[in-house]
Amino acid sequence: MKNLLPSIAAGALLLASCDQKPKETVLVYPETQKTDQIDEYFGTMVNDPYRWLEDDESAETKAWVVAQNEVSFGYLDKIPFRDAIKTRLEGLWNYEKYSAPFVEGAYTRLEGLWNYEKYSAPFVEGAYTYFYKNDGLQNQYVLYRQKTGGEPEVFLDPNSFSADGTTSLAGINFTKDGSLCAYQISEGGSDWRKVIVLNTETKAVLEDTLSDVKFSGISWKGNEGFYYSSYDKPEEGSQLSGKTQFHKLFFHKLGKTQSEDALVFGGEAQPRRYIGGGVTEDGMYLVITAANATYGNELYLQDLSKPNSKIQTLVSGFDNEHDVIHSENGQLYIQTNLGAPNRKVVVADASKATPLNWTTLIETTENPLTVGSAGGVLFCNYLKDAVSMVQQYDLTGTLIREIELPGIGTAAGFGGKRNETEVYYTFTSYTYPPTIFKYTLEDGTSDVYKQSGVQFDPTQYESKQVFYTSKDGTRVPMIITHKKGIELNGNNPTMLYGYGGFNVSLTPSFSISNIVLMENGGIFAVANLRGGGEYGDAWHDAGTQVKKQNVFDDFIAAAEYLIAEKYTSTPYLAIAGGSNGGLLVGACMTQRPELFKVCFPAVGVLDMLRYHKFTAGAGWAYDYGTADDSKEMFEYLYAYSPVHNIKEGTAYPATMITTGDHDDRVVPAHSFKFAAVLQAGHVGTAPVIIRIETKAGHGAGKPTSMIIAEQADKWAFMFHNMGLSIKY
Repeated sequence: MKNLLPSIAAGALLLASCDQKPKETVLVYPETQKTDQIDEYFGTMVNDPYRWLEDDESAETKAWVVAQNEVSFGYLDKIPFRDAIKTRLEGLWNYEKYSAPFVEGAYTRLEGLWNYEKYSAPFVEGAYTYFYKNDGLQNQYVLYRQKTGGEPEVFLDPNSFSADGTTSLAGINFTKDGSLCAYQISEGGSDWRKVIVLNTETKAVLEDTLSDVKFSGISWKGNEGFYYSSYDKPEEGSQLSGKTQFHKLFFHKLGKTQSEDALVFGGEAQPRRYIGGGVTEDGMYLVITAANATYGNELYLQDLSKPNSKIQTLVSGFDNEHDVIHSENGQLYIQTNLGAPNRKVVVADASKATPLNWTTLIETTENPLTVGSAGGVLFCNYLKDAVSMVQQYDLTGTLIREIELPGIGTAAGFGGKRNETEVYYTFTSYTYPPTIFKYTLEDGTSDVYKQSGVQFDPTQYESKQVFYTSKDGTRVPMIITHKKGIELNGNNPTMLYGYGGFNVSLTPSFSISNIVLMENGGIFAVANLRGGGEYGDAWHDAGTQVKKQNVFDDFIAAAEYLIAEKYTSTPYLAIAGGSNGGLLVGACMTQRPELFKVCFPAVGVLDMLRYHKFTAGAGWAYDYGTADDSKEMFEYLYAYSPVHNIKEGTAYPATMITTGDHDDRVVPAHSFKFAAVLQAGHVGTAPVIIRIETKAGHGAGKPTSMIIAEQADKWAFMFHNMGLSIKY
């Protein structure tokens, strides 16, 4: 491939001035070579001129990335208040934080990991309470531990894993007695992990590191060894983008090499795309979940008390979801949506725990349910209009109490060992910084364990939930947060955020970054779109496959509501979303380019005809369908696929696409191709740039310095393109 890049300076800018508006900036983009690639789908010929950008290892693609970043950062460097925003963010971030952000269920879901939905709570292992802490601007949270009455000590410091902070702690699991642990590390944000085993007392590494582990938990079988999952590594040169097909569950016996690990389930004998294995706390059973998509799973059980016992099928098929949440006295407690779209709890004798023998313990309600256990009780965390309501039950299914939460927001945690009398949970909302509470099981009292030290006064801000009507008449909730006393005059800079997929619920969560927006008179709005899990399976299914347009309609209707109610207007409206939310932004900005001023599609799924060709993308078909399924499905996907629906000669909003060069969840080719097509078809002065982070993946484990730099660029890009300044 020759003549990929023009000889002009890649970052050349032509500037024209205008009064009290952003200088009209016509960017000169790197020339992206087109090829003659054409694919046929059910008789329709589809051009794919930028197919070569899918090869993230090629010299041509790497040169294209460098050239695009020169343009993007050349543009961002010229925004006069960009450095002031970064300085403000560094000041806001610089306080002791005791709850590390994370997202649950990431190994089977497509969450936008940069949108932190929940926060980690302390946990007890052996004689220690473990907790995460960040002194302020440390790139990675440090794992501490503390004995009752003792002083905290550093147990693992991921900041020592790499000089630039891009290697992160990606999970840790302990033996029941707490004497051993296995922890995972991620390098450069990749989903491929390494596993290291420690003696927790001496912190000595016990054996060689396991490598090439992906989408896996770690579950110990006594102190003998542990179960983990992975795929065969794709062929050389395509490790980050190569398709991963058959998951395998292994048992690693301590003292043995990884090549000696026994295959327990999966592979070609039992071809499943996602497999997980966990030992119940009592050590009696190995529970195996197996799935081919991000929804629906089979359930298997092996009795570990009987040597060489066979793996028994409890539930076959993928029409429903089931998880074993507790085991006691030969009884399995199972969360399921079989006949209960919002989930219920059933109990069964482990020796015959098929659905015919289930007894309902806690009935389904109108509110979606997630269940945890600790201290011999069950904690039912319900979503009521996208906020938490938590109830405590005993093992007979009798309600003990509803737990009094600090306010309207998100509570997470409520899990622990069978013998514990206290558990920890975190609570947060859009105006309530994450706070850790210690909860006493016997009397239901909650005491603050660690309070946030962020420079933020909640009394100056307000957050309210509204309901608006989507295109087809569906009532959709949205939470709007801003400083008290703002005038609804249509001139407020507004960020509208959404996700709308994979049964993921967007619940209230505090964001340090959003302080910059709100203290400068801005509004942050989160719409709970169909496709998510806020109202259970029916809400999720209403935004899948040939109903995916409902999600985009819901988001567009949210924007129109904000404009009609004079919270904002098009010149001051930005939209953002990551991963499946990146698809959301890409689809909405190509369908209604005149409605938005600024768009931020992050790590997005943007080529809907080929997403299933890479990594674990085929597992997303429950939500999307694939272009290979049928003529109807192809035509539906083709009609909204962002890469295929950019119209030449159209003026699109100012757009900053973001991705990471190590993203092996949603490969960067999606963003690369979208940027190339958009730059070629777009007319007008609004900038269309792509910001490509190096040594970064889908978002998990991203170092603090990298997060702050990206957030500063986001707010600078948004305010500048709205013709606004900031007060710093």
